[in-house]
Amino acid sequence: MRPFELTAPATVDDALASPGTFLAGGTTLVDLMKLDVLTPHRVLDINALPLRGIDAGDGLRIGALERMSDVAAHPGVYPVISRALLQSASQQLRNMASIGGNLMQRTRCSYFRDVATPCNKRVPGSGCPAIAGANRMHAVLGTSDACVATHASDLAVALVALDARVRLVGADGERTVVLADLYRTPGGTPEVDNDLRPGELISEIVVPRLDWATRSTYVKVRDRQSYEFALCSAAVAIDVRDGRVVDARVAVGGVATVPWRLPAVEAALRGAPATRASFEDAAAVAAEGARPLSANAFKASLLPRTVVRALLEVTEGDRA
Repeated sequence: MRPFELTAPATVDDALASPGTFLAGGTTLVDLMKLDVLTPHRVLDINALPLRGIDAGDGLRIGALERMSDVAAHPGVYPVISRALLQSASQQLRNMASIGGNLMQRTRCSYFRDVATPCNKRVPGSGCPAIAGANRMHAVLGTSDACVATHASDLAVALVALDARVRLVGADGERTVVLADLYRTPGGTPEVDNDLRPGELISEIVVPRLDWATRSTYVKVRDRQSYEFALCSAAVAIDVRDGRVVDARVAVGGVATVPWRLPAVEAALRGAPATRASFEDAAAVAAEGARPLSANAFKASLLPRTVVRALLEVTEGDRA
């Protein structure tokens, strides 16, 4: 790790007035600094800022500095969010990691994290060895010829499914952005992960009220049961009445360069009976547009199966 200056601003205004890299839980930033992937000259410890609190009154509001473990345990949090958090990391990491930091974590692509190899996301124009190399964990959706790295956050998948927004504060004031719109697919600029402006900070996550999202779940398929990143995951919320699907929200992770919403699957579910056959029919379009690589073609078939598994799990009582 290279030398850096550490400061701890006491107010949001102080933090915004001080150029540097924000540090909350540090579970991603410190790792990348140790690897020399990130080498900030100045780090701003923002843990003293008033960006905490969980309000489950009308909808759900979560302060960006809330810890993952506290949010997962809160009784007003939708099940899909809680389950995504509980499957994200070890208990020790969940006790440290912040909600805002989790949404902004960098990819876990091994080439990105190895400074001895090329990586367009780390050094633009240097190449993407994952395309022809070790790519079993990589994306099949939202990729480009410049980058095939997956997005790492489980929480972001659940929040994208629920149309969550993030409140941002910066030198130009405050703005609110749909979380799905904040993330950027790589295209020709894979070094740009999102549309945060320089010095901008997430202050709060806002999830619109959705009463039937109490019927929701998060299914994560991975190589081992604990502390592992997703091969494929599905966040599902569904409204079933009289045996038919009235509405649904579906997003997936582990297969795309950003948290990936599936509006075509949602549309196919609406009005359909809540049965395995209908779920399989709807999920059949989940992998449309997939671009498999040499070692991850299995994700194109794993994806619809994971969506169906989540739908069956969350509607088990309706089919009993």
